[in-house]
Amino acid sequence: MPRSCSGADYGSHSFNWYLASTFASAVGRNAYHFACAWILVVSGHGVSAVAVFFTSLSMAELIASPLAGWMSDHCDRRLLCLIADFVRFLTALALGAIMIGSDLHWAIWLSTIPFAACDRIALTASQSMIPSVGAGLPLSTANCIVCFLTQSGSLVAAALAGVLLHVSAPTFTLAAIASAFAISVCCMCLVRREPLSAQDTGDTTKSELRVDNHLLRLGAVYALLYVGGMLVSVIGPSFVFEELGGSAIDFGQLESAWSAGSILGAILLMPLVRVIDIPILQLIILALTAFSFAVLKMLDLPWALLAFATLGTLFNLGRVAVEVTLQSSIPRATLGRAKGALHCTGVFLGLILFAIGAAFSDQVRPSTIFLVFAGILALSLVVLIVFRVDWYQKG
Repeated sequence: MPRSCSGADYGSHSFNWYLASTFASAVGRNAYHFACAWILVVSGHGVSAVAVFFTSLSMAELIASPLAGWMSDHCDRRLLCLIADFVRFLTALALGAIMIGSDLHWAIWLSTIPFAACDRIALTASQSMIPSVGAGLPLSTANCIVCFLTQSGSLVAAALAGVLLHVSAPTFTLAAIASAFAISVCCMCLVRREPLSAQDTGDTTKSELRVDNHLLRLGAVYALLYVGGMLVSVIGPSFVFEELGGSAIDFGQLESAWSAGSILGAILLMPLVRVIDIPILQLIILALTAFSFAVLKMLDLPWALLAFATLGTLFNLGRVAVEVTLQSSIPRATLGRAKGALHCTGVFLGLILFAIGAAFSDQVRPSTIFLVFAGILALSLVVLIVFRVDWYQKG
């Protein structure tokens, strides 16, 4: 009995360090995206430069996602997180050093390649660790806790990065971002090492990922949510700077509203799944997301913050629902590859839209782009409803 209690105690402490690492990594990750997007906008490069930034980031993620999934199923996931966070630490430091010179927007674009590749490896490995490091908690509870900490990190990142960019040089901001990844590495070092082979002996080499209607449905919902989230990152800076006439502080408030809504989304999942089936919940989320994007064209700054908070709530509610469904229906031995496949779907769709945005976004207002995406969501929702009965039968 004492040994069992001691093991449970150790597992709980290990999960706490895992959560601390997740929080610090989320702060660094979102602050990096925030800082780079804002630096490009205020330097006079416009929406197209931000679109190129996120397009290059998406291309790197698209290439890295399958590899990240395979590595997560065959390597020590904890070690992958450590290596990825360390590389992101070096990338942020190097970019900060380069930014001491003149306006080198090309350096920001190039930095996305190692950053995005390691970001995808870290996220895939870290999220695939949840079933093993969750200290015996139900998957839904463990995922909600992780998502709560992740979005809390996003909220802190938005607040701190906005202030730092307003009062100091980009170099100092990027150095602070690098320190967040250093903290994440230290915390992950205290998480117990638990290789996949010790949990699923032999399964990682024999199990193959099965692509069925259930996975396709999850992929479609994830892709639409992913593109919506990335669209906020791409268009958000110009929406605030050009259309609303705001500053970095205002953009920080917008990102904070998004993150605050995302925190609420993680909390809402537990009560909602008790009264609504997840497939129906996902359709409702997509419908409300389309409406929220559409009304942005008519809103000024105070109400725009509420709209972005709503979008953040819907985004995270849908993402956590997809995550819980995936972890509960996919064998742990193929979980990394399943997550890689889902992310590839989202990135591929996002890459197409962002490429179009890079070519035409300077000719239309940011709120118009939001309205067009609302139409895409509405059309996609109709398609999902048409095939919903088939998913229920085969999913």
